[in-house]
Amino acid sequence: MSKTRAVWFFVGALTLVRLSMLASTDLEFDEAHYWMWSERLAPAYFSKGPGIAFAIRASTALFGANEFGVRFWSPILAAGTSLLLYYFARRIFNDAAGLWTVVALNVTPIFNVGAFVITTDSLSIFFWTSAMFSFWLALEKSPRFSFYWPLTGLLIGLGFLCRYTNAFEVVSVLLVLGFAPRFRQEFKRPGLYFLVGLFALCTIPPIIWNAQHAWITLLHLRTRGSLTENIGFRPIEAFKFFGEHFIFYSPVLFLALAWGVIGSWRRVNQQFKVLFLFWFGLPVFAFYFLLSMNKVATPNWDAVSFVSFGLLAVYYWRERMEAHAALRWCAAAALLLGLMISAFSLDSDLLRSAGFRFWRKDPSDRMRGWKSMTAEVEKMRNELETSLGEKLFLIADERHRASEISFYLREKRPEGPGHPPVYLVESQDLVNQFSFWPRYDQFVEAPVKTAQSQDEGYTEQRGLNPFVGRSALLIRDYAQHPPHNIRAAFESTEPVGTIELRRFGKLVRRWELFLCRHYRTLPL
Repeated sequence: MSKTRAVWFFVGALTLVRLSMLASTDLEFDEAHYWMWSERLAPAYFSKGPGIAFAIRASTALFGANEFGVRFWSPILAAGTSLLLYYFARRIFNDAAGLWTVVALNVTPIFNVGAFVITTDSLSIFFWTSAMFSFWLALEKSPRFSFYWPLTGLLIGLGFLCRYTNAFEVVSVLLVLGFAPRFRQEFKRPGLYFLVGLFALCTIPPIIWNAQHAWITLLHLRTRGSLTENIGFRPIEAFKFFGEHFIFYSPVLFLALAWGVIGSWRRVNQQFKVLFLFWFGLPVFAFYFLLSMNKVATPNWDAVSFVSFGLLAVYYWRERMEAHAALRWCAAAALLLGLMISAFSLDSDLLRSAGFRFWRKDPSDRMRGWKSMTAEVEKMRNELETSLGEKLFLIADERHRASEISFYLREKRPEGPGHPPVYLVESQDLVNQFSFWPRYDQFVEAPVKTAQSQDEGYTEQRGLNPFVGRSALLIRDYAQHPPHNIRAAFESTEPVGTIELRRFGKLVRRWELFLCRHYRTLPL
């Protein structure tokens, strides 16, 4: 069997396995929140562009609003990224390098999780890889103009609409052209400006949305990067940055990758392919490493840099493995370890069945119990509505709780167009996307006859709040009193029940439910 057929068979079989697993767990809370975005399409959102919302909207239109429908694109994008990398590696090195790149990629834990859970990373890495390949093809045809130049700009722009980190790829393009003497003439040719122009067009929707929403994404990114206060040099945070990469990328694989990239440095000015790959990885990695000098960045933020770094490492180690049998055994062990960590990351019960006991919270619990706990919330709401003789609206204390309950409610019962099934506790702070959706504390324009009357619905803005006088069910963490904004806005609050999720005798999650009677809005 040729290596190309082997890659297609490997990727195809793996994709079928991944597709079969999509409905095996509940949605992780970011997935549920992105699903809420997909139900309310917009040019951009609080923290990211619209790419993931449109992707989920397309897949749920085909397969329904269920776990399979929400996650459908994850294994498809993983397959696309794998095949793109194979053909790219085959083009710049050989088919053997392409084969081992695909194998190494698909046993890396963080990539395997991204091939199951729908995240912006899956889309970002796919478009980053596509644009990198397209740019290489554009350079192959230089100095002639080709459609690969605008195509590269479009692919970078589409990646940007999924994750803003992809804008760094424009920087990589400029660095490659600047550091490769034979391509510096491209700064005088139209191809580069078509590329930049297509990318710039893709930035318009998020820019317009942010201009209309107080540039909230910029504030959010500064906050996520811990750049709003207490900026300083903290070496321990940089060590954490590398430590987390060792865990999430598999220890031996990450060590081999780092060694391979560093070992390739001396070839940067000798081989253009090394220079190309180096500059498609360094800007993103360097940016997040410098950010981690202040506060550690999460390992997925710089994931796109490891696409080209991985190719560099495969190229570096293949030459040495051909000459040393011991290195081939080490490579096999590294791949096996990565595969084992990937399996345990996706199903931690494999560890429990082997007698392992977690000394801290199991990360897989993020994908467990939401459906069953939401069913209990819905049952309690129905019982209270029957006894009280009125309809209750739902409030949650945190974004992830509100998103999960919104997804798993059988009767979502939105209060109006665009309303979420579950609201967050009212606040004047812009804390996430819920802040920009209809809220229970906002006033709406009243009918003329109502606005001209002197009843309680009248305000100076000729508006009223349709939730005044209504009761709600608040869901929040156990052993937490209702927040001040709830106690001040309702006539009374009383606990009405507790919902628990336990696995293997250990408490995973516990919610406290409060009946909040007769909303009256917060006093000014």
